[in-house]
Amino acid sequence: MAVGPTTRRRQLGADLRRLRERKGLTLEDAGALVGISKATLSRYETKEGTVKWPAIDALCRAYDASDDERLALVELAKGAKIQGWWRSLADPIPESMNLMLTLEDEVVREDHYACMYVPGLLQTRAYAEAVHRASEMRCTEHEVTHMVDIRMKRQELLQREDPPHIWAVIDEAVIRRMVGGQDTMREQLRALQERARTAQVTVQILPFEAGAHAAAVGSFVVLGGPTAALDVVYVDIIGGGLFMEKPPELARYRLAFEYLRAQALDITASAAFIERVGKEL
Repeated sequence: MAVGPTTRRRQLGADLRRLRERKGLTLEDAGALVGISKATLSRYETKEGTVKWPAIDALCRAYDASDDERLALVELAKGAKIQGWWRSLADPIPESMNLMLTLEDEVVREDHYACMYVPGLLQTRAYAEAVHRASEMRCTEHEVTHMVDIRMKRQELLQREDPPHIWAVIDEAVIRRMVGGQDTMREQLRALQERARTAQVTVQILPFEAGAHAAAVGSFVVLGGPTAALDVVYVDIIGGGLFMEKPPELARYRLAFEYLRAQALDITASAAFIERVGKEL
């Protein structure tokens, strides 16, 4: 998978900090060497905002980086300016969605735990419309359509030549919750089964009989980058979501997902479970 601008920006920040620390410089000392403020250099290292590639070039020289290291970081800085497909949409993207779309455009895998709704990448259009109408009660019809269009566009990443792998552990409550009526649910469950038959999607059902489990607090996604150091956790909350990337936070959610996979039905049993629920509708 091609590396996107957000991954480049995050990798750039991590590499700049590594080079500075290798040289034994403080933020203030390093910034003084190239004529930028401590605050600006801190922003570069914490992956916030845009960067200017001449400043990156100067920093690498001040850090005694090799030519290969310097050229690689300059290319990362230049590539970080590329914008994703959603930037060109006529209607604006809600701020709460912007980072999710940016990260998701560059992942190599996504580990989902869903306790309320089918994961967005696996939803049918009718199901997605019902979800948005229920959760965004003050939205106009145009706004609902816009949000659903974005969700359907997101699903195109599964059609890429080298798509990310989606592993979804879905609570039994999700497939029994009547979203949009019987016809919508039948269609959604059929679509879920079809997706689960493809190489890039794995679905497991966490049945009620599993009892208490490792993620009783709610749905989350571990967005997997090209390296584990670039992983991000997204926790679903009302009005948007919470992103976490500190090592202890990542470790906690990775472990929770491993426990959930162990407690859920295996892949074959999960497919049979979804089919059985579909026939009951």
